[in-house]
Amino acid sequence: MDLGLSGKKFIVNGGARGIGRRIVEMALDEGASVAFFSRHEALVTEVIRGRTNAKGKVIGETLDMTDREAYVGWLKKAADALGGCDAFIHTASASGAGATRDWELSFRLDVMGAVNACETLEPYLEAAQGGSVVMLSSTAAVERFIAPQAFNAMKAALVTYASQLAQAWGPKQIRVNTVTPGPIEFEGGNWDKIKAAMRPFYDSQVAQFALGRFGNPDDVAPAVLFLASPVAGYITGTNLVVDGGYTKRVQF
Repeated sequence: MDLGLSGKKFIVNGGARGIGRRIVEMALDEGASVAFFSRHEALVTEVIRGRTNAKGKVIGETLDMTDREAYVGWLKKAADALGGCDAFIHTASASGAGATRDWELSFRLDVMGAVNACETLEPYLEAAQGGSVVMLSSTAAVERFIAPQAFNAMKAALVTYASQLAQAWGPKQIRVNTVTPGPIEFEGGNWDKIKAAMRPFYDSQVAQFALGRFGNPDDVAPAVLFLASPVAGYITGTNLVVDGGYTKRVQF
């Protein structure tokens, strides 16, 4: 299916590892132009080098988004450099730094990273006449997961924020949705490290998936791009769970 992403302009916070990276790569493969950043210069360079033949423009920079002023400035600069913003994808999370129990950092990155970006990009998204926002939450937000911790609570806050923002921005023709992945494994990621250090616990989690395996970034990125695309033009305020049957709650 052609998602109609050719010529679209994407801004992704994060984008050099895991799900964020696959979103950037797949969007470029679909013909979109993408701006993204990471704390790690080498990873930014790696992503750009891997997509030198992309149809669209790719802008990658090194940024520490805990600096709010620098973050907001980057968002404006990215939108201006792309010539607008059709879609904003919020993937940045304190979990990327292994700080799932750090309440302050989780609030600043997971929640305020979304709020600051949405407030900054609102005029660009409205001007797109069909703008889209997709926020990455987690199944840790929708049912009990390991232990009470900042990551779980902040990802739950994102679901509520996105749902209410969808109602507020609907009249401006800006759609807002959430994608909620289950545990995702990739090289160098949290679950890759858990597999090496806590194999019995890792194996106990594998047994929780109805499909019998951990998810990977390729399982999640297409769902994000679908919701961001014109093909999903009548979908807003939705929380799409992508978890291989990891969660057991009944959803209506």
